[in-house]
Amino acid sequence: MKQAIGMVETRSYLAAIQAADTMVKSADVTIIDMEFVGSGVVNVIVTGEVAAVKAAVENAIETAGQLAEIISSNVIARPHDEVDKIL
Repeated sequence: MKQAIGMVETRSYLAAIQAADTMVKSADVTIIDMEFVGSGVVNVIVTGEVAAVKAAVENAIETAGQLAEIISSNVIARPHDEVDKIL
């Protein structure tokens, strides 16, 4: 079955590290990218089963939101194969 993709974007490097740590500790997910967007914005992307990714993103929003602003988050349940080329 196709893996889901989850993303959390923060306005702090420290909050992004906290979000990544929370995601891998709270569910069976794998970090596939941590991207520095600019102006302190950092995006963390994980992959795994749909339920695990949803739980990981929700926990990361709660934990990292205590440290800094959460700009956005998203879970893509079954991304198209073309999305893999972008990542």
